[in-house]
Amino acid sequence: MTDDSPVPFWKQKSLEELTKSEWESLCDGCGRCCLVKLEDEDTGDIHSTSVGCKLLDGQTCRCADYVRRKRRVPDCVKLTPEGVRTIKWLPPTCAYKLVADGEDLKWWHPLISGTPETVHKAGVSVRGKVVANEMDVEVEDLPEFIVAWPNKVPKGAR
Repeated sequence: MTDDSPVPFWKQKSLEELTKSEWESLCDGCGRCCLVKLEDEDTGDIHSTSVGCKLLDGQTCRCADYVRRKRRVPDCVKLTPEGVRTIKWLPPTCAYKLVADGEDLKWWHPLISGTPETVHKAGVSVRGKVVANEMDVEVEDLPEFIVAWPNKVPKGAR
C-alpha cells in the first residue's frame, strides 16, 4: 500500500522558494520571538524575558498590528531565510528554524494539527507566561524578568 498524499510544501521547498503565504503559514503563533530580549554587553549572549513587545497579544500570541509592526516598533526583527539561519535567539521550537535545518514540523504545529490551539496546548506558546508589556516595565528593571523557558522545548511538545 502506498501513500498518495501530497508532499507538504515545507518538505519540497527551501525557505527561499516559499511563497509569501507559505512563509507566513510556517509561523506557529507561539509568540516567543515577540518577547523582549537583552544582550549581555560583555559576552554577546542573548537573554529572553517574560516581557512582551508592546504589540504582542498575550492571549492569541500574535502581533496586534502585524502589517504595520515595523513602523510602530522600528527594531522589530522581520524574519528572512538568511535571518532564520543566523539569528541565535530563535527558539528551538521555531518552525522556520526546523525547516531550515531539514527537520519536519512538530505535531502541535497548526499546519500539522489543523488548529492553532495545539501550539498553546503543547505549552509552546507564550500564553499565560507573559507577565508584563514592555510599556509597563522600566528598561533598567528588565533583567529581573530574564527567563530560560523560551530557549527550551516544553515537555508537552516533545
